Amino acid sequence: MRLDVAAMRRGCPGSEVKSFRHLCGAELDHFRKIAATDGVLTVACTQQAAQFSEEAGERADAISFVNIRETAGWSKDGARADAKMAALLASASIPSPDYPLVTLSSEGVILIYGRDETAIEAGRLLADHLDVTVMLKQLDDTVRPAATVFPVVKGRIRSAKGHFGAFELAIDDYARPRPSSRERFVLDPPRSGVTSRCDIVLDLSGDMPLFPAHDLRDGYLRADPGDPAAMLRAVLTARDLVGSFDKPKYVDVAPTLCAHSRSKRTGCHRCLDLCPTGAITPVGDHVAIDPNICAGCGQCAAACPTGALSYALPPADTQLQRLRAMLLAYREAGGADAVLLFHDGPHGTPLIDALARHGDGLPANVLPFAVNELTQVGLEAIVGAFAYGVSAVRFLLRAKPRHDITGLSQTVATADAILGGLGFEGRRLATIETDDPDVLGEHLADIEMLAAVALPAVFKTVGKRRDLLRFGLSELHRLAPKPVDVIPLPRGAPVGAVTIDANGCTLCLSCVSACPTGALRDDPERPVLKFIEDACVQCGLCQSTCPEKVVALKPQIDFRASRAPAVILKEEEPALCVRCGTPFGVKSTIERIAAKLEGRHWMYPAGDKRLEALRMCADCRVIVMSEQQFDPFKGVPERTPPRTTDDYLRQRNGKD
Repeated sequence: MRLDVAAMRRGCPGSEVKSFRHLCGAELDHFRKIAATDGVLTVACTQQAAQFSEEAGERADAISFVNIRETAGWSKDGARADAKMAALLASASIPSPDYPLVTLSSEGVILIYGRDETAIEAGRLLADHLDVTVMLKQLDDTVRPAATVFPVVKGRIRSAKGHFGAFELAIDDYARPRPSSRERFVLDPPRSGVTSRCDIVLDLSGDMPLFPAHDLRDGYLRADPGDPAAMLRAVLTARDLVGSFDKPKYVDVAPTLCAHSRSKRTGCHRCLDLCPTGAITPVGDHVAIDPNICAGCGQCAAACPTGALSYALPPADTQLQRLRAMLLAYREAGGADAVLLFHDGPHGTPLIDALARHGDGLPANVLPFAVNELTQVGLEAIVGAFAYGVSAVRFLLRAKPRHDITGLSQTVATADAILGGLGFEGRRLATIETDDPDVLGEHLADIEMLAAVALPAVFKTVGKRRDLLRFGLSELHRLAPKPVDVIPLPRGAPVGAVTIDANGCTLCLSCVSACPTGALRDDPERPVLKFIEDACVQCGLCQSTCPEKVVALKPQIDFRASRAPAVILKEEEPALCVRCGTPFGVKSTIERIAAKLEGRHWMYPAGDKRLEALRMCADCRVIVMSEQQFDPFKGVPERTPPRTTDDYLRQRNGKD
């Protein structure tokens, strides 16, 4: 394939770019010399990554690998793909920070759950490798094995929880066969509510999966009992699930930032709604994530409005740094009309490889960007990409996704509303849902050439996800074709305003105490409710806490909010103590309470001096009540004396 080293050097200024014809063979000594030096090293070959890693040995700086062959050079546009190659190299040179790991351990205890002899056959295949127990839903027509190599029992799984290495199953209709069974199984009396614990579950029952998003639950294997090949693949997978295994701790939780609830009132529940595996649970005022169950889809972190949940593979700022490096290098190397293609490794990479080897390859202006999971891509990445100069963004999804992609759909809808409101015309955002490389090629070839921003932004990415989003939005607004101040957004957007019905608000300030970000504020000197839109995350705690139910959320983006002062939502005159003049409450509230009580409650008859105590501050109220010897029981209506046993007996005997 053609290599334009000069274009790559323009796209990667400050880097030393060398080209070779056979680096993994005749020119391997050149690699050894370069690998012996310090510094960031990027190799534009993934096919021989194992060989290069072995030759490099222990190196202070890790080596990054990038594929410029299937993604750029092997294409009908390969002669014009030099800018893309520079972009891919620049992106790959951004190092990935270390991420924490979670260790899962398995001793090889497996429960095979089935409906017929298929489960017993799977048990025979695994008996020499794992500690096997087979449980069938029915044993009536099952032929008893001649020898008891592993237990075969009857039972139905009512519910399942846990994770690889620590599954817990609730079983009903459990019964063990008697050793004296002859032709058929003879069972002991059945029991329900039995608990079984195991490391691995092989489900050959043909029923509904035991777990949501079952493909993402490590240690839970499922196959159609009528498909021998599928059963064999599951058996071969189960054989290797013994020992200790490390998996990334995908999401980190900062409880102090979480806006889930306050004072037993629920606010934000985006992550709970989106988690496909049920790994997220409420814990008091915040949420907790079980790292053993979390499969790393990243929807929770992408949707979290406060940054309480942060994705680690990679962090949001590192991902945006790679996008920045890619798009700036593409522009410096002479590229134009960039289309960003987000894809994952297990599905997207093989599809792109197949298109390169057997089709026309990717167009020269389509820049592939690999992520761990497409659903981890947040609004800040899309906004940042357009600010850095892409003309369109596409997401390459499976024809049948492994889990729900509602979070990604919401992110795309919000980004689309922002782009449309700022004058970016045309189909800027879309998904490509296919497992066919030819269909992928057709979609990419049909993308309309749309104008990007005239002078792309170059801001550096520093901070948490919300900081990145805030700065990216301000830059995109500055560069937009038709900038406007306010854009309405779909429900669930992480930015917006709060409105109140001023006539119904009593300035109780419950919303202020519930607001986790300080967007709603009071004033210690006077009765007033203030709002700072730039701090609002649309968590809904103010709405659920308000006793008068006069608070409403208004999803929108106001580009003036970051510079705007606090807005007064409601202000009233303070109630002044009639005795000392000290402000102590809201005047309208005090007068309303006094009007409701005067003459209508036995403690406050019309014209009584005690009514004036309502218009006093707490200190003066105590003083006046003490000076005037207020009797708190004055005016109490006489109550009928309670009936006793003696009263009842006298009435029954006719003595009363």
